[in-house]
Amino acid sequence: MDKIKICTVFISMQEEDSDNYEKFKKIAKNKKIKINIVGANDPVCPQIIHIEKDIYFDILWPNTSKLITENSLNNNSIVCKLHYNNFSILFTGDIEEIAEKQILQEYQNNLNILNSMILKVAHHGSKTSTTEEFLKVVKPRIALIGVGENNKFGHPNEDVIDRLKAMNTKIYRTDKMGEISIVISKEVKIKVKKLIKV
Repeated sequence: MDKIKICTVFISMQEEDSDNYEKFKKIAKNKKIKINIVGANDPVCPQIIHIEKDIYFDILWPNTSKLITENSLNNNSIVCKLHYNNFSILFTGDIEEIAEKQILQEYQNNLNILNSMILKVAHHGSKTSTTEEFLKVVKPRIALIGVGENNKFGHPNEDVIDRLKAMNTKIYRTDKMGEISIVISKEVKIKVKKLIKV
């Protein structure tokens, strides 16, 4: 935020304060950056973010009336679905199993809303999320894992990788492939580009 020109930021409602959050708000105020708090099923918070014609984000989590207190910074991450024509990608932030269960319960009458062509795997592929129950609903053809090479946490977890493979999901991970970019045509043809060929 100090180095990049930013007009607006979108964040979820915070369940707790932190030094980082206070610093964030101070920088935003000093640089006149607009802060939009978004949430699901909230009449006040925006739930749809329009980027341009035919491209928008649907904010699916958190539900501002049901914020999770356990590991709240992770579990109240924004979960949103990007729509472009018939293409979709589900971004899951750092949510863990407890949030996945609440999301499944939240949309139990309309689970198709979670179904997405691409899944940005939660929490760098940590063992604490990407449960089998969640994957069975999302049904991703492609999974993206943003993770540092030889990280001290051992991410991504092998059980997560095995669950994705069991669903025949194509896995792309930044520790092995470097930067990953996705190009979508109007006909919804998906082209994935890797910085490092493996």
